[in-house]
Parts: sequence; structure tokens; C-alpha cells
Amino acid sequence: MNILIVEDESVIRQELSVLLKNALYEVTVLEHFDWTAEAVFEIRPDLVLLDLNLPGVSGFDICTEIRAKSEVPVIFLTSRTDSADELNGMINGGDDYITKPFYPPVLLARIAAVLKRVKREPDGEQSQLSYKGVKLYLAKGCAVFEGKSTELTKNEIKILHCLFMRQGEIVPRAEMIEYLWDNQVYIDDNSLSVNVTRLRSKLDSIGVHKFIETKRGMGYRI
Repeated sequence: MNILIVEDESVIRQELSVLLKNALYEVTVLEHFDWTAEAVFEIRPDLVLLDLNLPGVSGFDICTEIRAKSEVPVIFLTSRTDSADELNGMINGGDDYITKPFYPPVLLARIAAVLKRVKREPDGEQSQLSYKGVKLYLAKGCAVFEGKSTELTKNEIKILHCLFMRQGEIVPRAEMIEYLWDNQVYIDDNSLSVNVTRLRSKLDSIGVHKFIETKRGMGYRI
């Protein structure tokens, strides 16, 4: 497993590199950040540790660029502790949000949890699911209906995947939150609502209306 470190503080870069190598991960370190997303596409790491406050560029913007072409797991590692930043990180496609100073064993556990979750996700012949005329392409990261397509973020894909696998059933909000974030960080309950609202808007844009039903006090179903 190769982990890409995108961190501008040399001391923290070194600390992370030693920690990860001792945990038997392969490590690649970036020291220049003008073309970070392009470097991710070229290196093709198994996971990216991404700082938010980089010289001349925001980690949020980098994550958005990465998500346009790749579903590689991204963990934000930052000194910014504001809950709004954490929510923004998840909305922009991050898989986890860890604040500095970090506790090494916890960081390693969170990395392992994200990698395990990604490994569990279906691939190959199972990468396309269909229900009521809506096709979900997991590998391509999009939903298609009657020839129209919309790009989805990682969380939007996971929400639809969860619902597609439980067609006709009510999926409790708590289960969906655990599936999206593995309960590894505190997530405001509103985070799920924000993701579902954005997903519904994208589905509306391709002619899929009222596809995701809200069962008040219970959860969602299709």
C-alpha cells in the first residue's frame, strides 16, 4: 500500500513518513504543491494524506480536483479544528478529517479503517447497479438515466450504493452515517442531509425525480 503525503511542514512530513514506513506502508512525499492533483493521477497512491493549509492553494480545492478524476481515498490532516471546515472537507469528497496534533496509533487506525472500507467496495462485474431505470456506475463515479449522466462525489456514490443494495427497504440514518464515515470522526447529523440534498439535486438534473424517499425519524429508501 502506497500512501502519498501532501504536507508543507518538513518536520511533520518526516514524522509521518517514519511512522508510516514503520507500519510497513510504502510512502511517497510531495514537497511542491502547484500540480498536486496531477501528481496524484500519475503516482496512483492507495491513499492521500492531505493538509489543508498549503502554500498558495487550499487542500479543499486539491481534493475537488482529485475527485474529478479519481476515487482514491483522501484523509485531511490539518490544524484547523472548526466543525465547518470538517463538514466542508466531507462535502468536497474527503474520507476522513484528522486534526493536529495527532496521536500516531489513532492516525494509523483511521488510515487502516479507510483502506479497509475501500477494499470492501464492489468492483468488476458489480461496478454497475440499476434500479427503476437509474444506473449507478461505481468505477466511473456517475449516475445515468435515459442517456443523461451526472458526476457524483464519493459520498454521493456511497449513499446510492447503500440504497441500491437495500432496494425498497428503509435504511436508517445511523447505518448510512456509519457506512459513509465508519464513525471514525464526529459527524454532525446534518452532514448526511447535506449530501442527500446535493445528490437529489443532481438526480433531478437528469430527470430522476423523487427517487430517494425520506422516512421522517427513520431514514431513506428508494
